[in-house]
Amino acid sequence: MKTIRTVLWGAVIVLAGVLGWLTYEVTRSKQDIAEGPYGVPFQLVAQNGQSITEKAFQQKPTALFFGFTHCPEVCPTTLFELNGWLHKVDPDGTKFNAYFVTVDPERDTPQILGQYISNVTDRVIGISGAPDKVGDVIKGFRVYARKVPVDEKDPNGDYTMDHTASVFLLNKGGRFAGTIAYGENPETAVKKLENLTKG
Repeated sequence: MKTIRTVLWGAVIVLAGVLGWLTYEVTRSKQDIAEGPYGVPFQLVAQNGQSITEKAFQQKPTALFFGFTHCPEVCPTTLFELNGWLHKVDPDGTKFNAYFVTVDPERDTPQILGQYISNVTDRVIGISGAPDKVGDVIKGFRVYARKVPVDEKDPNGDYTMDHTASVFLLNKGGRFAGTIAYGENPETAVKKLENLTKG
């Protein structure tokens, strides 16, 4: 009886040790994710035709927006507002990077993105690429994007895109620092960008 009790207590101690180790590993993994760069590694194409990777999001504080050139309201409005905020917070263009990643790579080539963005701002760089690679980035950055047919009776015809409308804010190093919501108070948006330069 004593031997059985000793074996049982030994098993409990071993189990407690294993559970403690597992808890430590899970906690450490979550902490590593929180402290590491946001999103996933990628290799896409900037509007100038050159290759661009996730390292671009880690060089300076970064404003990151996902949209598309056929967007009727949200995207042009966000680009216009972001341009104003950046010129206010960073007049020389030395403190911030800003990027517009298409959610519609089938239509938005790097060249088309460049033309579209340059009509609104000189402070944002467009990013596109192969649809599957762009899709991986959209998922990796936890962005919502869905193709919606203009005519439900013709699913293969013209379409628009539903997508996340917030601007993602990343610290230098690429860590997630918050968002600027679509329609957010301009003073609040500027303050968030100013705070990012101090981080």
